[in-house]
Amino acid sequence: MSRLVLVRHGQSQWNLENRFTGWVDVDLTEKGKEEARNAGVKLAGMNFDRAFVSGLRRAADTLSLILQETGQNQCPITADPALNERMYGELQGLNKDETVARFGADQVHQWRRSYDIPPPGGESLKDTAARVLPYYKAMIEPLLRQGQNLLIVAHGNSLRALIMELEKLTPEQILQFELPTATPRVYLLNQDLGIESAQTL
Repeated sequence: MSRLVLVRHGQSQWNLENRFTGWVDVDLTEKGKEEARNAGVKLAGMNFDRAFVSGLRRAADTLSLILQETGQNQCPITADPALNERMYGELQGLNKDETVARFGADQVHQWRRSYDIPPPGGESLKDTAARVLPYYKAMIEPLLRQGQNLLIVAHGNSLRALIMELEKLTPEQILQFELPTATPRVYLLNQDLGIESAQTL
């Protein structure tokens, strides 16, 4: 058996400001830091062999606070932009309400909630999965098969792409799945990487 824990970063400044963030490297808010510490409290007693994180500092800072809280500052960390948030292209930095006023509610809803329609210059969830899943299969799956316990701290959409694969969800199902900020999702996996249990803490 191995354990895989997925955590979306804590609240960022642009989450607070209701902006499309994507690959823009913004900081956590004070609330986001507190959320990360609380995630660490929830994960107390779980030992991790390795942690994986995106290339964006809101995820890296969340991971650092979680490891501090769990007393695992020496845990090896691998950072890779393959785990970055979905790239929102021309929408990055725009307030979501202003974006609706500019492009129309139906168009913005389509960009945000369709599986394979990207915003201008950006990625769809399908595009995001196309970089997340090969990385997961090459770098993370082999360690899980060895029985290692792993922690991944990344982003709403990169983690949704991974959850879709893990839980065998359809594009329609994953689009309804919300992963709150800094809320651990814990999987117990068997040797074939089948899910023995899944829970949100």
